[in-house]
Amino acid sequence: MENWWDILLLLTTILFSAVTFLRYKKRSCERIYKVPLPLGTLGWPYIGETIEFISCACSDRPEKFMDKRRRMYGKVFKSHLFGSPTIVSTDAEVSRFVLQSDAKAFVPSYPKSLTELFGKSSILLINGSLHRRFHGLLGSFFKSPHLKAKITHDMQKYVKESMGNWRDDHPTYIQDEAQNIAFQVLVKALISVDPGDDMDFLKKQFHEFMAGLMSLPIKLPGSRLHRSLQAKKKMIELVRKIIRDKRSRGISVIPQDAVDVLLNDASEELTDDLISGNMIDLMIPGEGSVPVLITLAVKYLSDCPPALLQLIDENLELKRVKDLVGQQLSWNDYLSLPFTQMVITETLRMANVIVGVIKKAMKDVEIKGCLIPKGWCVLTYFRSVHFDDNLYDRPYEFNPWRWKDKEMSSNSSSFTPFGGGQRLCPGIDLSRLEASIFLHHFVTQFRWVAGADSVIHFPTVRMKKRMPVWVKRRSEI
Repeated sequence: MENWWDILLLLTTILFSAVTFLRYKKRSCERIYKVPLPLGTLGWPYIGETIEFISCACSDRPEKFMDKRRRMYGKVFKSHLFGSPTIVSTDAEVSRFVLQSDAKAFVPSYPKSLTELFGKSSILLINGSLHRRFHGLLGSFFKSPHLKAKITHDMQKYVKESMGNWRDDHPTYIQDEAQNIAFQVLVKALISVDPGDDMDFLKKQFHEFMAGLMSLPIKLPGSRLHRSLQAKKKMIELVRKIIRDKRSRGISVIPQDAVDVLLNDASEELTDDLISGNMIDLMIPGEGSVPVLITLAVKYLSDCPPALLQLIDENLELKRVKDLVGQQLSWNDYLSLPFTQMVITETLRMANVIVGVIKKAMKDVEIKGCLIPKGWCVLTYFRSVHFDDNLYDRPYEFNPWRWKDKEMSSNSSSFTPFGGGQRLCPGIDLSRLEASIFLHHFVTQFRWVAGADSVIHFPTVRMKKRMPVWVKRRSEI
């Protein structure tokens, strides 16, 4: 265990698993199926195999739990995790099938504390036509040239402001800087809030909200979950005020943010309450996935001098060309840097910011001769696929060159850093854009020496010491 938090989380999980298991109807495990269940074991009474799963997740090789069972049972096996009988998939084709299936076959499944915090109307939990409409509107907006140009401008602005304050006489913590920048960019894109009092309020309340994601499902006053729910309530009130102000001024025909897009929708399904709550849930990537992507890219580059040198050369050349003609860099300039995109893709493969997806089977589903029974959960574990040596040569080696002349789609069966199917993260292009902008300005402005640090994988991916670096500005710039 890394610290007391891991021990507390383990005890919490054991308690939650025991309570959930007691509610579970044993006959769902004891049915006689026409199609065989995958091999495997349900582990100990009440807690299943949850303890071993978490123990491995807290180590430096989280996929050990999966690797051991893959050798014994194959790439798809049965287990009992977090209070539910579970089919675990480390098979790329099976995982893709689950991700691509609609709500008639599988629906999202989360621990109770998460469902309480997200709420029934969260885009992470809703299904059917409402989810398709909400997801489609946001997806189109996040891919629009107008938003990409706007985010490019904002990201460049916040990166320059942040890096302008970096000093060479004390360490700079990349994880903290990336979190601060990415959160500001995403909040601006979602609800048009600029740095200031409202942004500071959102940051404070959002940290309180995030602290309850892995908590006991107890809502008594003073509990961790209750404090997180209160923080979300305060943030929702701010978003509701923003919506009221937009309505009083008149909603912009050309959307300036995600709220405008949803308010312009002609249907009556997207209520102000639904929009307000979802704006908070959509801020999560600004606190988690994007900053971790940026931070781990810096770590892997620091540990791989040849990759760092090639990245620096590519970005310095782009800066030189743009400076000669006196042009600002556009989003297309950043995304057209081939080696930079290879570095980001390889970081996504190794980082596994989204380690997997848990869904619940709504009916008996057969795939590749095995059964996923109705009522069981299925865990599509991306990390095992991304480190499968049958798919990737020397998978634990950071090797951006492996992506040269290869398709870097985020929705292939063997590369799923953002999930897949109808719930593919709508902000995948923006994540790449933000990482590209940060890396460009970082490597063209600074040389640096990275401090010793290590990756923590559970309950979320992050750096143990927040990735300290000692920077020195480039004299030739």
